[in-house]
Amino acid sequence: MRIFETLRAYQQTAALRAAIELDLFTAIAEGATAAAEIAKRCRASERGIRILCDTIVTDGLLTKENGRYACAPDAAIFLDRRSPACLASVAEFLATPNMIAGSMSLADCVRKGGTVLPGEGHVEADNPFWVLFARAMAPMMTMAARAIAEQAAGTGAVRVLDIAAGHGVFGIAIAEKNPQAQVTAVDWKAVLEVAHENAVKAGVADRWHALAGSAFDVDFGTDYDVVLIPNFLHHFDAATNETFLRRVHAALKPGGKAVTLEFCPNEDRVSPLTPARFAITMLQGTAGGDAYTFRELDAMFRNAGFTSSRQQMLPSEQTVIVSVK
Repeated sequence: MRIFETLRAYQQTAALRAAIELDLFTAIAEGATAAAEIAKRCRASERGIRILCDTIVTDGLLTKENGRYACAPDAAIFLDRRSPACLASVAEFLATPNMIAGSMSLADCVRKGGTVLPGEGHVEADNPFWVLFARAMAPMMTMAARAIAEQAAGTGAVRVLDIAAGHGVFGIAIAEKNPQAQVTAVDWKAVLEVAHENAVKAGVADRWHALAGSAFDVDFGTDYDVVLIPNFLHHFDAATNETFLRRVHAALKPGGKAVTLEFCPNEDRVSPLTPARFAITMLQGTAGGDAYTFRELDAMFRNAGFTSSRQQMLPSEQTVIVSVK
């Protein structure tokens, strides 16, 4: 049974994506709880809605009693579009054909030791994939961004460099917490347009600055108090990361901090669940990326000139690493 369910698990992914696309969870939260009512609200067939809802009940995101459905607590918080914590947009990135394509050729990726997708996955310059990422994934990163801001915002005129800023929420969170912080965000031009929109919405656009280009080539400048490196290092091999981190080291003032967010498995590489499974995402989507352990990342930072690193795991099972110049 476990083998059967694993081989058909893609159908559960498709079911959840369909439910989000149809605004199923919002419809139920608003009071449409019978299949016929939900079907009318979602403009879908009653048969289709009944089968979809029953499938999602088996995953625990809906409950069913006397033919009526209700959102499970986590679905009510994260999948009802009226909720301020709604994460429904992440399906637009995580469950797209572009993301799934690598999975369909995973055996070839294993044989090669890296992605077989064109352009070595998604890391080539100006890939529109990252605009999609920036628009879809911001809600999922809000809690991590706030946790980082608690550690890195400081007080006074702090200068922050936000590398591979994407949606920009990490630098924006620091600007929100410290009204004197100045943030410079690095990414491709089209991606930075999304981040700028978010900075405007947050009311910090006057202290948020765009620096378009590759994180491996663009001139960062110097004397930053903090450099943010969120969800970036896992895309590249260790040697590439060390070359990049030397650039980060040079951009920091003495005693400055690099604050990194990563999926770090334990030394056994099979726990915790989310970081352990993230490695295969990197295998199918990058030429040499990985889910690195803290020990591996600490070695990269030390080889790049940093004196020390410490780690903190967040409830999301991502790890914040603070490295001191």
